[in-house]
Parts: sequence; structure tokens; C-alpha cells
Amino acid sequence: MLHALFEWLYQQYSPPGFGAFSFITTRTAFAAATALFISLLVGRKIIQWLSRMQLGENVREDIGLDQHLEKAGTPTMGGIIILLAIIIPALLWMRLDSIYTWMIIFATLCLGIVGFADDYIKVVRKDKSGLHGRFKLIGQVVVGVVIGSILYWWPAFSEFNTLTTVPFLKDVNIDYAILGETWSFLIYIPLVTFIVAGVSNAVNLTDGLDGLASGTSAIAGIILGIFAYVSGRVDFSGFLDIMYLPGTGELTIFCASIVGACLGFLWYNAHPAEVFMGDTGSLALGGALGALAVMIHKELLLPIICGIFFIETLSVIIQTSWFRYTRKKFGEGRRVFLMAPLHHHFEMKGWPESKIVVRFWIIAVLLGILSLLTLKLR
Repeated sequence: MLHALFEWLYQQYSPPGFGAFSFITTRTAFAAATALFISLLVGRKIIQWLSRMQLGENVREDIGLDQHLEKAGTPTMGGIIILLAIIIPALLWMRLDSIYTWMIIFATLCLGIVGFADDYIKVVRKDKSGLHGRFKLIGQVVVGVVIGSILYWWPAFSEFNTLTTVPFLKDVNIDYAILGETWSFLIYIPLVTFIVAGVSNAVNLTDGLDGLASGTSAIAGIILGIFAYVSGRVDFSGFLDIMYLPGTGELTIFCASIVGACLGFLWYNAHPAEVFMGDTGSLALGGALGALAVMIHKELLLPIICGIFFIETLSVIIQTSWFRYTRKKFGEGRRVFLMAPLHHHFEMKGWPESKIVVRFWIIAVLLGILSLLTLKLR
């Protein structure tokens, strides 16, 4: 929106400095700053409103983490702050004539609405079970199918719609069209749906400690933004010998909005948290990160870029599967971890919450650097 306005003003009157807004780097910086400003400015007002409405967190007393009982009543549904701080800068600074702009806004907003419905049922209606898993899954599937269908059938994507980059291997791409061009959508669209839903749920599982999900999401947003930028530049993609994807540079601006929104939210969400993002924020962030990876054809890098989310989800799968297996075989369920997801395991071991969060951030940074090294270590 502002991009179009400044471009028009520059073409009509050529005011000094306005030509800079045609550059993605300039708009990326402004998007990050706008998102940070909105989350800091609006965040306090929304937290006060949530407190007045008594929309506080319900903490279960039977989970074995007594230190979490003091968090009861802390305002939740703070994901509203994140959504506003992402969507508004995206609309202001991204090109509105780009299909990438509307795809990523659609994915983020829709999954944010699904998360809001879950939070509303939990907090307002006092139903701890929240939105039925079936309806949550339907929402994720709809988003995945829409994104996958556009990426598959949109004419501008026809040259590379079913291709994806293989990490650490030079000039090697996987083509999902193993059933032939006619039926390859039967593999591609379900795969996109699985990735969007999977990352969305993974961030939701990770959102259990103050600042953990928001901090790691910001780190993942930075890495995905770098990949989106170099993939959308014919010179950089040629130099790095990666797939050139015209137009993905616009997604860099969206990634900057994610980073700014998460950092601003972290101002209030750092331990001890004044507000929780709830499913409104975690489902939206996860869906956005998954959709971004698919759009820039780097989904095979997700276990590295989103390594913390991947490990947290894997810990739940291992814990649940082993418990069910041992209960069936031995008559009683046994556990691999003291508690899952993994961050609760370290809490049970006596680690302070802030130490767990910071160490997970450090691991996320290291994994992010490793993912960037795949551009050259091939």
C-alpha cells in the first residue's frame, strides 16, 4: 500500500529519497520497524484489555509443574498482538499485486482465526479442551490445500511448481511429479498440507515457556527471510547456484514483519511473562513459517531451520508412542522423558525456565547458521 503510494509520488514528483522504497531491502527494514512499533504500542493496550476482560490462562494442577501455577490468570490470546503486528506492516510494505503477498497473509490470518477460536473456547467459555481437534485440523487442511493448489496451478509457477531443493547437494532438486505431470498434484498438495499443518502444530507444542516460541520464531523468520531474498534475486541465486524464484523477494518483507512482531511481543512475553500468545499466535506463526518454506521451495530444510520445533514435536511422538507400546506389552506405560514436550523434561530436571529458553534460542541460532551454510557446503 505505502509502496505503491511512494512509487507513484516518485514517478510524479521525484522527491529525494523516495526512490529507495522500490528496493526490497528498504521496505524490509521499514516492515520490521513498523511491526516492532505496532507490537510495542498496541501490545500494552491489548494486555490491559485482556486483563479487564479477565481472559487469563487456565493452568492445570495435575501436570506436576508447580512453578507454572503462579502463571494462572496471566492474560492469554496475546497472539492478537502478533497478528496485527505482522499483517499491518505486510499490507503497508509488500507489493499488493504479488500473489505471494496474498498467499502468505491468507495462511497466517486463517490459522490465526483457528487459534483464536481455540483460545476463545478455552478462556471465555471455560472449556479446557478448546476447539475440537477435528475442526482445528480442518482449518489447517483448508489452508494447506489452498496454498498447495495455488503453487501447483498458478501459471507463473509452472516451471518449478513441483521442485524442491535438496540440502547439501549441488544441482540436485527433487521433483514431486513422480506420477507424471497429470497426477503429480495428488502428491504435492497433500505434502504442502502436511507441512503447513505440521509446523503449525509444532510451534503450538513449543509454546510452553515464556519467550520460547516467540524467540525461536523470530530466529526462523530471519533465516527464511534470507533464503527468500537470495532466491528472488537472479544474481544471488546464480552465484549460489540455487533455484531462481521470481517474486519471492516480497516474502523477505513478510519475514521481517514476523521478526519485528515477535521481538516486540517478547518485550511482554519474556520471563516472567505479562501475556501469553495462546493458540492465536502459535498456530499463525507456525502456519506462516511452514507456508514460507514451501513457497521458497526449502521445505526439506525445515528440520534444521525450525529445529527446535521439530525436536519438541519429536519428543512428544516418542513419549506417546513408547508409553502406549510399553503399556500394551508390560501392562504399564513407561516414559522416555520425565515429561514432554522436551522443555518440560528439563523443567522436571530442575533447570530454571529462563535458562531453558535461552539455551534453546542458542541452539536455534546454531541451527539457523547451519541452514545458511547449506548454500555453500554442497
